[in-house]
Amino acid sequence: MGNDVFIGKVLDRASAAIDPAEAIAAVSDPGFGGIDVFIGKVRDLNQGRAVRGITYDLFEPLVLNEFQRLAAEVEAAFGPRVKLYVAHARGRLAVGEVAVVVAAGSPHRDEAFRACRQLIEAVKHRCPIWKQEHYEDGDSQWSEGCALCHGEGDAAHGHDHAD
Repeated sequence: MGNDVFIGKVLDRASAAIDPAEAIAAVSDPGFGGIDVFIGKVRDLNQGRAVRGITYDLFEPLVLNEFQRLAAEVEAAFGPRVKLYVAHARGRLAVGEVAVVVAAGSPHRDEAFRACRQLIEAVKHRCPIWKQEHYEDGDSQWSEGCALCHGEGDAAHGHDHAD
């Protein structure tokens, strides 16, 4: 997979914020009629607990290699006429800050939607990214991947894990 097809980044929150406009520019092409962008932000409530922030930790070389592998899988599914972008934050983020951006561009909207969805789900489930939620009551908890998957089952949080 060439660099003109995929861009993967890890950004230290202390020095830079993820810019969704950069993702859109990266997957744009004059022949593309569809661009889909997923923006994941830190929310103020998770599983009934008030959240004040999240700390993300990861080993950058390993995560970037996995981003590349996942993007190659998406390209194999949707063909070489798809461009992909993924960026994930590392460090402490407050409620409302952007934690992850995934974008896909393609000639048609359906491909863009499906490629973006496949890539964000793979990032959430397969990348070695750990998050520590910091709660309003002063407690904190570490988790990896899709934390909701370890509770009530797939239907409880709106996606399946067949892929």
